Formats: sequence, C-alpha cells, structure tokens
Amino acid sequence: MRIAFLGLGKMGEPIVRLLLKHGNPVTVWNRTAARAEALEKEGATVARSAEEAAVDADIVFTMVMDDASLEEVLYQGGVLKAMCEGAIHVSLSTISVALSKKLTEEHAWRGQHFVGAPVFGRPNVAQEGRLWIAVGGKPEPVAKIRPVLEQFSRGVSVVSEQPWSAHAMKLGGNFLITAMIASLTEGMVYAEAMGIDPAVFVETVNSALFQSPFYRAYGEIMLHPPEQAGGTIAVGEKDARLFCDSAKSAEIATPLADIFTANLQKAIELGMKDADWAGGYYRLAGEAMRKPR
Repeated sequence: MRIAFLGLGKMGEPIVRLLLKHGNPVTVWNRTAARAEALEKEGATVARSAEEAAVDADIVFTMVMDDASLEEVLYQGGVLKAMCEGAIHVSLSTISVALSKKLTEEHAWRGQHFVGAPVFGRPNVAQEGRLWIAVGGKPEPVAKIRPVLEQFSRGVSVVSEQPWSAHAMKLGGNFLITAMIASLTEGMVYAEAMGIDPAVFVETVNSALFQSPFYRAYGEIMLHPPEQAGGTIAVGEKDARLFCDSAKSAEIATPLADIFTANLQKAIELGMKDADWAGGYYRLAGEAMRKPR
C-alpha cells in the first residue's frame, strides 16, 4: 500500500526508517524540510507539502505534537481534501478525545476512514521497533493497517471500534507514567533524607516489589536526565491536561491528575518546558519537598 507519513520528529523519523526497511513505498513531509530530505537517501519520496504527500495515498500516518498541529496539517495543509475516498488516516499522536471524535465524523463524511493508533514508547523504543500501539477503529480499516503497524511495534491492542477509545487509552496510560514519576520522586527524596542513596532505593524497591524495566529505566532518567529529552515537560503537561479534560467530559473527578498537571504547569512557568518529563518533574517536585515549611 502507498503510505504518506506526515511529521518526522523524534518519533516519526525512526518509524519511517522501519517502514522503508520493510520495503514500503513511503512519501514523507515535515515542516522542517531537512528532516524529510535526510530520509530521501533511504528511499523515501519527499513531498513539497502535506497535501501533495496525501494525494493517492492508501494510508496517511500523522505523528505531530498536539491537537493544534494536527488540525493545521489536516485543514490548512489541505490533507483532508487531498485524501481519496476509502483512504485511511491513522493518527499515531497523543491527541484529545474531543478531536478524535471530530475527525471520525469528518473522515466519514468524506468517505474516508479514521483510525486512532497512538503509540506507547520513547524515541529509543521507536528506533528499536518496540512500540506498543493502542488501536481504535472499524474492523475493515484496522485489518488493512495492522500488518503495517506490526512492522514498527512489538504489539497491538485493539481497544474498540471507536477511534477515540484508543486516544483515551493512551491518555490513561500516560497518566500512570506521570503517577509513577510522582511516586518515585517522593520516595527518592524521602530516601535521600533518610541517608539512603536514591539509586539504591530505586534498585531495591524495584527488585523487591515491581520487577519492572519501566521503573528501572525511569529511575535512571530521573537521576541522570539525558541531554536530549525523550519526552518533554511540555508533552507531559499536555497529556495530563487532556486526561483531565476527557475525564471531566465523562463527569469523572481526577484528584491526582489535577496535582500532576499543576506541577507540570508550574515547571513550564519556570522555563522548564523543554526539560525531560521525568527528570524535570523530579527536579521541580523534589526541590519543593526539600524546602522548609
């Protein structure tokens, strides 16, 4: 199938490399043209615009930062009108439930298909082809795209026939990541106050209780934030806020998520929006805990 891929950031670029490695014909577009041109050497066709990339594509993948970016690409960028009847738009991004519902209706009205397929995993996981994908969509388009999704993932969970359910699932999963970061932060600061090396604390409780590579990896990131953030505070704040918004639409209270969102918003106000999501949260919340009351 002919594939268009729009958005070549930290997650999109490694996914395209894997699609090309599997022999797929892929046309790429990115706001920063240099990223797209780098993939041309590996066999990708570079489009001059998002609209041009989407013309005649069987599958249009989007991997962009947020709701505003996606709507800009689809509407102002001309992608919706360029997609042919029967084409499938697959949103790999973490977007709001409200926008996912809107796009489901928009594509149906145009005779197109929409599938929500947000991915779990940081950029290094994407490079290794080990993402996990939550999928929401009608059986026919899901069946068509599943073999392609499996080329850059270690597993796929079909959530329901509603695309928005996959995006809701992703927001719930990211809430749990933030909850883990917050609980590790409090535990590690407590350990340090008790004279325990935070690294020893994480290693011990993970070995004794969780036995999770996730806890181990995030503990390491929190203690030694990477120079290049895998996921930023800005991304974490966006996801936490969207989780709260979708819960409120279902009349569900989110007391923990409200605290996490406030902390992440404070970090942005302090100029930390580009800091690592885990490392930045640990630094900010840890400093607040250490302050005399």
